[in-house]
Amino acid sequence: MIIERHEDVTPAVLAVMQQTTDPRLREIMTSLVSHLHAFIRDVRLTEEEFLAATAILNEMGQATTDTHNEMVLMSGSLGVSSLVCLLNNGDRGATETQQNLLGPFWRMNSPQVDNGGSIVRSRTPGPVLFVSALVQDPTGDPVAGAEVDVWHSSPVGLYEHQDADQAPMNLRGKLVTDDAGRFWFRTVKMAGYPIPTHTVVGRLLKAQNRHPFRPAHLHVLIFKEGYKTLISQVYAPDDPHLDTDVQFGVTRALIGDFQRHDEPHPADSTIETPWYSLEYTFTLERGVARLPRPPIK
Repeated sequence: MIIERHEDVTPAVLAVMQQTTDPRLREIMTSLVSHLHAFIRDVRLTEEEFLAATAILNEMGQATTDTHNEMVLMSGSLGVSSLVCLLNNGDRGATETQQNLLGPFWRMNSPQVDNGGSIVRSRTPGPVLFVSALVQDPTGDPVAGAEVDVWHSSPVGLYEHQDADQAPMNLRGKLVTDDAGRFWFRTVKMAGYPIPTHTVVGRLLKAQNRHPFRPAHLHVLIFKEGYKTLISQVYAPDDPHLDTDVQFGVTRALIGDFQRHDEPHPADSTIETPWYSLEYTFTLERGVARLPRPPIK
């Protein structure tokens, strides 16, 4: 088709999209072209803005490394990650779900930890936190033998790969649920933190007068054949940024009951007060168990 005016461009591109053999790819590309062209017309995108946009996309790709994933940060900062998650879980968006963002800092091959053990691997000052959780199926029966990957930031808001003072794999571990579907471990209470702001996402937040903070949270990934892999975060209710998460990840179902204890620990008098405890129940949905692609190495 010979293009004679701007109105001819979209029909020409949509016609080409119909040649796509894969039906799902054809559906996605047709919708993408329609919405993208409509967006350009709606904002009347200038040539200078178009060149700036392509430069930004190039910069985002170049900024992604083994320890930093700019695309994941941007997806979260635009609410895309949260929207995709909620649309694809909880009976495809119809009910509440415990699925949440994977985040940019999950790593594979976390060290194995026995139930009751600690995931603290180097000196990490902060209040002690005891986590005890149940993993169940949709009917409420316990799920035994599930692999549970846990990770979180330190009490100063840094993950171990960001902090030279932390040992490798500090505050990361992999546990297995017992016959009653339970797992439990010791750690330190995590803090909220700012997402990296040294590249494109940081400039966007500054331009929009937004803060870069995520509220304190515990990451959990639960894998068991016969169930859809549960990727979740449990958020601390006392964090000042709970209502304004820069990644739009906080849902009502994932606000945990982090209990503060000012009395001595009943089993260990060496634990300083205050110390904290968290009890939580995770429910797995039936489905195919798949591990996500790690955003960092």
